[in-house]
Amino acid sequence: MSSSPGIRKQKVLAPDAGLEQLIQDRSHDTLIAVASDRRLTEDLALALLNRRDLPGKVLEELFKNVALAKQKKVRLAIVMHLRTPRHISIPIIRYLYVFELMQVALFPAVPADVKRMAEEAIIGKLANISSGERHSLAKQSSGRVAAAMLLDKEERIMQAALVNPQMTEALLARALRTVEGTELLVAAVCCHEKWSRRLEVKTALLTNKNTPLPQVVQFARELPVNILREILYSSRLDPEVKSYLKSVVEKRTSVLRSRPRRAGEGSLQ
Repeated sequence: MSSSPGIRKQKVLAPDAGLEQLIQDRSHDTLIAVASDRRLTEDLALALLNRRDLPGKVLEELFKNVALAKQKKVRLAIVMHLRTPRHISIPIIRYLYVFELMQVALFPAVPADVKRMAEEAIIGKLANISSGERHSLAKQSSGRVAAAMLLDKEERIMQAALVNPQMTEALLARALRTVEGTELLVAAVCCHEKWSRRLEVKTALLTNKNTPLPQVVQFARELPVNILREILYSSRLDPEVKSYLKSVVEKRTSVLRSRPRRAGEGSLQ
């Protein structure tokens, strides 16, 4: 009986076919047949996944090859392959362990939306993993995951996240604007050689209720008056801090207005 029109029959390999050679074949049909073959071992599957030119259908057949898809290394390699279709990689993420997810989030070839899902999966697991695992993640993970650990209750974990190479000024400033749980973070950032000098970080510290008054005075002195105005009118501030910043803005504005304007000078900032 002939097959239905428009339905292409999948190639079936001979029982004595040498899979070691066939994983290097250029034929898409052959590679699809290899990926679905039940004789394919974990090592051969990983060797096949090292090929950057694999069609999406081959990766899909590997995922359907149940015995192989259960292997952790194969599962991870499928997700991290640059040609894996989303409908394959995204469901696999649910079954990956925390440090496998970290590899996915850090691997350059993984699409941005898949990386983000891996990061969200890690963040969702943080409450249920050990202190040691969180400490390792804080040091090695992507910036977004490290930023979630800036508010960890253990100081060593917060400190590890703070020096994570992927940490950015924007991520740190966002954490400092969190309403609760920033006591340890604020104390560390206020005296941090690198981060205490950054404009966005200093701005966020001024709006945080845990920033000590001496640091408020220092940062207010260093920030431009237009940024201080924005903080005054767009942030919820401690009354004492608000009163102090208001006096600083009024004083500096008065000084600027008293200066003679030079030819071609712009409007007052």
